[in-house]
Amino acid sequence: MTVRAAADATLPAIEARNLGVRYNLRLTRKTTVRQTFSQALRRREGPTHFWALHDVDFQVDHGESLAVIGPNGAGKSTLLQVLAGIIEPSEGRVTMRGKVSSLLTLGAGFDPDLTGIDNILLAGAFMGIEDREMRRRLPDIVEFADIGPFIDAALKTYSSGMRARLGFSIATAVDPDVLLVDEVLATGDQSFREKSRQRIEELIAAAKGIVLVTHDMHWVTIFCNRAMLLEQGRVVADGDPAEVVALHQEHMEASRLAKEEEAAKHRLTGVL
Repeated sequence: MTVRAAADATLPAIEARNLGVRYNLRLTRKTTVRQTFSQALRRREGPTHFWALHDVDFQVDHGESLAVIGPNGAGKSTLLQVLAGIIEPSEGRVTMRGKVSSLLTLGAGFDPDLTGIDNILLAGAFMGIEDREMRRRLPDIVEFADIGPFIDAALKTYSSGMRARLGFSIATAVDPDVLLVDEVLATGDQSFREKSRQRIEELIAAAKGIVLVTHDMHWVTIFCNRAMLLEQGRVVADGDPAEVVALHQEHMEASRLAKEEEAAKHRLTGVL
């Protein structure tokens, strides 16, 4: 269950308790009429579902910047989509307090045939911000994005970096209480990265709650004052960014060595 509540500085910006997301594997498989008939005659083998997230507990206080890290398939993006309200959890409860701004949501709302200016106004409408207020913020958003004359061009002409710059500029300019960011801060040149870092620091200083999902460990230690490691949908560690990053790198190296050892055994078996 996902609950949206009013902002309250005395309570955590985000609270997740016993959070779980279960996917039905059967619903993701394409089936033909013949397959459907044959399946009615025999029991299908293999697992029918898997948990992308399971028993996840955490909270983000106002002024905290939490990095969520882990290997591919750990459940990071699923978690962010739950927080953004895109996915409803299968079990547990998540409470989001205040205005939530998400680059995931904004990216999904962009219209490739509209200009950058029009997409800024469209994003504001999606977030429930009055047109007059969004137009007042327009100059600052355009200046921060710094994409030059492309701001008047159709979004389909933008590079992925330009889209990320525009999305980040919008998401952080609407004064969110909670900001959700997914793999965009490493996009762009050094100048834009520095501006992004400063903007994140301003939001933290203003007691905003931030959740950043990334594979870039350098950004974890720069942007965040806390990190959480997910593996196979579960929280493995939560605490100091440098310590959690070190643990993640240890696990990744151990996994790499185990795969190499397994591959070597298969090669040896083939020779024998």
